[in-house]
Amino acid sequence: MKKTFPWSRRQALTVAAALAACTLGGAHAQGAWPGTQPIKLVVPFTAGSGTDIVARLVAEKLGPALGTSVIVDNRPGAGGTLGAAIAAKAPADGYTLLVHSAGHLVNPWIYKGLSYDTLKDFTGVTPMASLPNVLVTAPSHFTDVKDLVAKAKAKPGGLNYGSAGNGSATHMNAEVFRLAAGVDAQHVPFRGTPEAMTEVMAGRVDWFFAPMVSALPLIKSGKLKALAVGTAGRSSALPDAPTTVEASVPGSAYLFWVGLFAPAKTPQPVVERLQAEVAKIMVSPELKERLEKLGAEPFTMPSVQFNKFIADETAKAQQVVKAAAIKVD
Repeated sequence: MKKTFPWSRRQALTVAAALAACTLGGAHAQGAWPGTQPIKLVVPFTAGSGTDIVARLVAEKLGPALGTSVIVDNRPGAGGTLGAAIAAKAPADGYTLLVHSAGHLVNPWIYKGLSYDTLKDFTGVTPMASLPNVLVTAPSHFTDVKDLVAKAKAKPGGLNYGSAGNGSATHMNAEVFRLAAGVDAQHVPFRGTPEAMTEVMAGRVDWFFAPMVSALPLIKSGKLKALAVGTAGRSSALPDAPTTVEASVPGSAYLFWVGLFAPAKTPQPVVERLQAEVAKIMVSPELKERLEKLGAEPFTMPSVQFNKFIADETAKAQQVVKAAAIKVD
C-alpha cells in the first residue's frame, strides 16, 4: 500500500506557507499607514487664521514623526462648513483629516441642509491648543471695555462687531460677550480672521474677538488695541490685558480651541497613532515655546475623552445660538 505521508507533508508545507504569507500580508497592511503617501490637513479657514497657524505648526512636526509629508489645504468659506464637508466625504483611511475650531460644533445649529453630520461623520482625534480670543479695536476707538459697552448702549444697533464667519469661534465669543454685556450691535461676518482684522484696523468695524495667535503681532506693532481677553484667566502673552470678566462683564468668558478630526470610520489604530503623535508634539518644549509666544497653550486629551467633550460642547453651543438668535445671513 502506497504511503501518503510525503503528499500530506507537502500539503502541510503549502498551508503553512500560505498562512505565513497571510500573516506577513496582514502585518504589512497594518503597518502600511502612513507609508509614503502624504497626509492632508484640511483647514476650513484662510491662511493666517488662528486655526491655520496651529495646523501649520503641527504639520511641520507631524510629517517627520510619521515618516511622510503633511500638507495644509485651506478650504475657507461658510463658517468652516465647506472644508468640513470635503473632509467628511474623504476616504476614512487616515490620509485626509480636518483641523477645525470650536466653531465646528456651532455649525449644525445655524446651517440648514449640511451635507455632513458633525457628530456622526467625524471622530475627534484630539484637541491641539487653546487660543485666547482678544477683544481688539482700532487704537483710538475705545479707551477700555467699559467705554465700549457704554458707547454701544448709548447707541443701540449703531456699532458693529466682526467675526471670521457666522458661527465661528470668534463669532461665538462676541455673542457671549454681547449677551453678557447687554448691548445691541450689528454683526459683520467675514471670510476669515485676517479680513476682519483689516477692517478693524481701518476703523470700519468697531470691535472683533480675534484669536491671539493672529492678533498679537498687530497688537505689539500698535496697529490694533487690545481691550481684554475673552478667556476665564489672563493670557501670559498679554499679562496686562484684563479678562472681559475683570473688565466688568461677568459671564463673558469663552474657550476657543483648535482640534484634529478624522472621518468617522477611520481605523482606531490610526486615530490612536495620530493622537499619540500630536500629543507628543504639543507638549514638546519647542512647540510649547512657540505657542506661548503666540498666546496659545497646548490642549490635548485621548480620543474617547475628546469625543465626550465634543458632545457636551455641542449642546452648550446650541444654547448660545438660541439665546443670540444666530443664523446665516
